[in-house]
Amino acid sequence: MAAGLLLLVCAGAVLYSAEAQDLYNELPDYYKRGVDLALEQLSSHAGVHHHFRFLKSLEKSEIEAGFGVRYLYHHFYLKPTRCAKGTVESNPQRCPFRSDRPLMDCAVCYKTSGDLMESNPKPYIHCIQRPRLTQEMTTTRMDHCKKMSYNSGAPTLLAVSKG
Repeated sequence: MAAGLLLLVCAGAVLYSAEAQDLYNELPDYYKRGVDLALEQLSSHAGVHHHFRFLKSLEKSEIEAGFGVRYLYHHFYLKPTRCAKGTVESNPQRCPFRSDRPLMDCAVCYKTSGDLMESNPKPYIHCIQRPRLTQEMTTTRMDHCKKMSYNSGAPTLLAVSKG
């Protein structure tokens, strides 16, 4: 009985991990670039010891500014894995999630042109452990992204429908 229960739990963990990988793979490339940028920033931080993987999107919005220019906002969760950072360059999606650490709550906003991320204005990335996110931080994120699109004369990012 215990072995059967253990098998069921393990099968569930594999399916859950595969579902998260599918969610990342289903993102359009221009949203994947923002997730990848957040993962890159996180892995370069000295205090982060484990690899993170994309878990799910909470909110997405975009503005088509014309001539192939797009302003993107993406709010998502990253989940820690059991793999040490720097050990999974070939296929990071194979690292199993761990449940003994909090999720990383991330928001990114950036400009793309022809589906390539632009360096001006500088992409904005903000990630923090979920329990430490405050309402003030959430407001600061939104304000920063609104200013990014207003500075270029585009309509506000957050006025566009959520995805």
